[in-house]
Amino acid sequence: MESAEIGIFGGTGLYDASMLRDASEVEVDTPYGRPSDMITVGEFAGRRVAFLPRHGKKHSIPPHLINFRANVWAFKEMGVSRIISPSAVGSLSESLEPGRMVVPDQYIDMTRTRAGTFSDIGSVSHVSMADPFCPVLRRCVTEEASGQGIACHDGGTYVCIEGPRFSTRAESRLFRSWNAQIIGMTLVPECQLAREARICYASVSSVTDYDVWADKPVTASEVVRTLKENAEKTRGLLAGLVPRVPRERECACASAMDEASL
Repeated sequence: MESAEIGIFGGTGLYDASMLRDASEVEVDTPYGRPSDMITVGEFAGRRVAFLPRHGKKHSIPPHLINFRANVWAFKEMGVSRIISPSAVGSLSESLEPGRMVVPDQYIDMTRTRAGTFSDIGSVSHVSMADPFCPVLRRCVTEEASGQGIACHDGGTYVCIEGPRFSTRAESRLFRSWNAQIIGMTLVPECQLAREARICYASVSSVTDYDVWADKPVTASEVVRTLKENAEKTRGLLAGLVPRVPRERECACASAMDEASL
């Protein structure tokens, strides 16, 4: 099997791995079924990188039907120890206008139907999610964004909803009252599974719109338009970020499961 040390989950608007050199596509079977698509593996800045579009290359998989367990398991099987996760989000804050990026440090799970753990009958684990994202990987993202002059907000709470529908006005206003900053549909259970797999994980959230609290209904066309404008910026950020990631792990993510079993 092909190996990689850094994994990238391509989000809405980011479907190809054109940045990789000497790339090849691999198909990985997992105990949880097939991942979202073929995984592209190649070289970038002297690092082995694996790329998987979480919605499929043709954006054919809605958020509530993504096989998150297969996606994360496949990266784990390939030796990935860091996951960088670009995604599209709505803004719940006036100060986070469309076009900005956010590197969240907390989340609220409002999903309902997703398999969110590798813990099965006979193997129960209670992993801590007090600090759900890798602090080292988050710092790499924010420092690279700052170096490139990209407007990037360090920290914030991501509300993950089931989708694929957008929020009602009442829901959006409720989430704002919780002091959440952004809203999306794919962070959970992706980040939880990465923690269980002992993989460092950081989200790079690209703001595409003000959520419906702003009294302007969100449309898919609005999201796509802003994503296209941000796509090149996201690729540039990833290109600078990959070589910045330390080769040796300096965090506690690898030992996250050591005290998870009763």
